Amino acid sequence: MAPLEVHAAAPDGLGRMSIDKDFSGDIVGVSHGEMVAVNIPSGGSAAYVALELVEGSVHGKTGTFWLQHKATLLHGEGHMDITVVPGSATGQLSGMTGSMVIDAGNNHAYEFDYLLPD
Repeated sequence: MAPLEVHAAAPDGLGRMSIDKDFSGDIVGVSHGEMVAVNIPSGGSAAYVALELVEGSVHGKTGTFWLQHKATLLHGEGHMDITVVPGSATGQLSGMTGSMVIDAGNNHAYEFDYLLPD
């Protein structure tokens, strides 16, 4: 991840980051995307939204799919929702649905729960 510029009128606390990941394990491939985040130091809260295109294979089936991220943090308690954008999967992954959980304490390990049509 790397910081990106925000527009000139962006309020304090708003930030943008590029997303570039390498996956190994049941998902093999790369992803690229962009995140917009806000950090509220006085309230101990933060939030981010992101879109990320994954290209590679899932359990040996190849294609691409978009992930939509939405996360919030309040006083150390977080909630994260990452889902496959409906209709976005291509190739052998076409029709895939699913959701993902990131374990930030485990070197950003991912748990991916997905379904492919028969």
